[in-house]
Amino acid sequence: MEPLSALGSMGLLMGSGWAAGINLYLTAAGLGIAHRLGWVLLPGQMDVLAHPVVITVAIVLYLIEFFADKFPYVDSAWDTVHTFIRPIGGLALGYMAMSGTNPAYQYATALFVGTLALDSHLTKATARAAINTSPEPVTNTVASVSEDISVLGALYLIIKHPVVISILVIIFVVFSIWFLKKMFYLVKKIFKSKKGKQVVKVDT
Repeated sequence: MEPLSALGSMGLLMGSGWAAGINLYLTAAGLGIAHRLGWVLLPGQMDVLAHPVVITVAIVLYLIEFFADKFPYVDSAWDTVHTFIRPIGGLALGYMAMSGTNPAYQYATALFVGTLALDSHLTKATARAAINTSPEPVTNTVASVSEDISVLGALYLIIKHPVVISILVIIFVVFSIWFLKKMFYLVKKIFKSKKGKQVVKVDT
């Protein structure tokens, strides 16, 4: 395996950060397996993901998430807990990738990758909460499977087309800013509407 080029490293960092925010455990297992199979050379201390114990634990946690993510409201509860776990996981990936380099670059990269993970997580969690307004399991299952496929697609692009995944992540971040802003105003409008109805009831 040859070391990653600058573009390859950027694709790895951006792609893994985004994917970690969607499904940290599938990302960790996928990167570890890819390293063991010689498909990609993980930089710095990221090669710890290739350890059999790490891969096994990541797969077990992924299987738990796979089933939890299929049920309305259970998925939102899972996402709430992972509001802390996924970004920290992304931060750890960036930190490990830059081990042995200037600490300033290492911490900056960790924050960058962690922020990408937080952005994709918030977008996913918000979208799933919106889906839960229609509490039938089919939509949740389709959304969950689509998310897993997108993570696998990101892993493929990290290995084969790092420039493409970098561009797609940038596009996603731009979209997520618009999407989260829209959802924020929508929720704010709903709360104002409910508050107005309560005031009317009190007056009558």
